[in-house]
Amino acid sequence: MIKRLLFVFSLILISNFSSAQDLAVLTQREQAEVIDSWLEFRIQNLLPSLMTETGVDMWVVISREYNEDPVIRTMLPATWMAARRRTILVMYQPSANAPVETYAVARYDVGKSFKRAWDPDSQPDQWKALMELISSKNPKKIGLNYAKDYGHADGLTTNEHQVFLEYLPKNLQATVVSAQTLAVRWLETRTAPEMATYKHIQEIAHDIISEGFSSVVITPGVTTTEDLVWWYREKIKAMKLDTWFHPSVDIQRPDPANNEQNRNFATKSPDSVIMPGDLLHVDFGITYLRLNTDTQEMAYVLKAGETEVPVYLQNAFKQGNRVQDILTSNFVAGKTGNEILRASRKVLDSEGIRGSIYTHPLGFYGHSAGPTIGMWDNQGDTPGAGDFPLHANTGYAIELNAVVFVKEWNKDVRIMLEEGALFDGQKVTYYNGRQKEIFSIPRVNKHLRY
Repeated sequence: MIKRLLFVFSLILISNFSSAQDLAVLTQREQAEVIDSWLEFRIQNLLPSLMTETGVDMWVVISREYNEDPVIRTMLPATWMAARRRTILVMYQPSANAPVETYAVARYDVGKSFKRAWDPDSQPDQWKALMELISSKNPKKIGLNYAKDYGHADGLTTNEHQVFLEYLPKNLQATVVSAQTLAVRWLETRTAPEMATYKHIQEIAHDIISEGFSSVVITPGVTTTEDLVWWYREKIKAMKLDTWFHPSVDIQRPDPANNEQNRNFATKSPDSVIMPGDLLHVDFGITYLRLNTDTQEMAYVLKAGETEVPVYLQNAFKQGNRVQDILTSNFVAGKTGNEILRASRKVLDSEGIRGSIYTHPLGFYGHSAGPTIGMWDNQGDTPGAGDFPLHANTGYAIELNAVVFVKEWNKDVRIMLEEGALFDGQKVTYYNGRQKEIFSIPRVNKHLRY
């Protein structure tokens, strides 16, 4: 009972002490205005170059209500929570690099760009209305969202695909192609407005993590890892943010019975009381303005008499930073995810670092579309997604770990890190920096001494 009261009290403190809460978070109305303005910018300034690049002059995105294509979710206005009935978006580019014509073969306008191009009174059959529009444009390549390598680009259902082909005139049947590359490029590419704001979004995530890893939330000997997990969930809601996955918190400690450093990521870490001398790790993400963060950081609970994180743990932590540096130094435009992984692993092996890399694209989705660079259960090539090349202005969760033997604990310690970053075509820049030192809990007060 005392434990539960103390934890509830820590939740109450959110309103009284919170650096994260001081950061600007827009109202729901303001967020909708930003999302819609960004969408219009993407359609007008990004989509033309992507359609020219991929050679798809007509992109047809079809989705039925509550069975949303992952692409259409990024094209709906902010006030639409789902497609309505059957929503069909048509994007047509009459010539290379020309502005894209946008249509909604639907009962409604879809946002500002996609104006209704179907009158059910004059043509009751929605599919016939779509075919009339397509035939009038006579496209060379019709891109549909079916794909082998990316679920994000595979949102067209079997039924809708079959019906589309049944209605499509025979002279256009040979023009139908997979829009996989176009869909991935649309999802992975960050525009200037998005890039300008991503630092702020990552800063919010960092500050929430920092607050959770503090004495404001954690009472050693009382607070459990599950208490902290749910504090993070409550904090996200209190700040009018969303998350795309449930956070996790785990503990490594010198106790021989603790095998967290060897835990398979497919299994959940047990709920444990946080104690002095524990090395904590959090995996945490927020969703804001349709963009996502994915961050892993670490903290240490000071024991009585300690005024800083032990040097041996800080030295181990540096190995994690070194793996980050090795990986990001191999980001070269045009290289595939598999090539980047192989080059990075070669350096790890030469330096004798026991590292594992499982970095993924980050943007409209937490595990987004683009080049996969390793997986936690596969440090070899990833067919398909790993063969996709690196492009400029794309975001990533730089996710990895380093395993270091710590003689003071007589066991391995696993340093697990993840930070959001942008590749601008030349270099990787962390959106809001990266963790370079382990948090101490509590933070050290310089005026107090043992």
